[in-house]
Amino acid sequence: MNATTQADTPDGNDFEAEPAEKRRVVVLISGNGSNLQALLDAQQHDELGGEIVAVISNQGDAYGLIRAKEAGVDSVVLPHREYDDREAYDRALIKVIDRHTPDLIVLAGFMRILTPTFVHRYAGRMLNIHPSLLPDYPGLDTHARALADGVSEHGASVHFVTEELDGGPVALQAALRVDPDSTAEQIIAKVHAREHLIYPIAVRWFLEGRLSLGAEGALFDGMPLPPTGLRMSHEDAAEELDEEG
Repeated sequence: MNATTQADTPDGNDFEAEPAEKRRVVVLISGNGSNLQALLDAQQHDELGGEIVAVISNQGDAYGLIRAKEAGVDSVVLPHREYDDREAYDRALIKVIDRHTPDLIVLAGFMRILTPTFVHRYAGRMLNIHPSLLPDYPGLDTHARALADGVSEHGASVHFVTEELDGGPVALQAALRVDPDSTAEQIIAKVHAREHLIYPIAVRWFLEGRLSLGAEGALFDGMPLPPTGLRMSHEDAAEELDEEG
């Protein structure tokens, strides 16, 4: 909630200072937009630390566009198939993003590999969420690969975006215990729940200046984070989500 401050001028008259402008977020999507919804919900409850000013999709039928409309957020469709190559698309995307002067770019299921030019432009102010405990299982099909390997722990990670696919410094993770009788459906649902839990937290930390990217990696309150970032345990995540079992 914004607050105004009263102060005395030299001539004795009171004035009200302008409220601080909210920090601005642009969200990129390609599909359902469930993580976008988690961010919108956090914003509605004054728990995001800023304002989502635009949602951009490379797919015109992305359900996330409906979520944006229902929340009263500007949305833009920029179909990638209308551009000759990846570089041309990213140049156009940069123009659309920069119109909104964002402090942070959030990737929420944006299914595009970004060019170096794009990544460098927003270096240190672009976050992504990935459905695994990075650095394990970058790329696609994370749940199937984790199950095939018989892991005892899986989860979700928020990381800064760099040129390396899913390889940027990790800021925050939430773990999930995988029992021998866990099904793929159970794992997918619980990983999604953890994504929706930690993404708004990481975004708020960034917008509040607590989370940043330094020369050596991710920083929290100015202190270097380990390669796995801050990790929420299975027990803590389950308690926050009121999960059974």
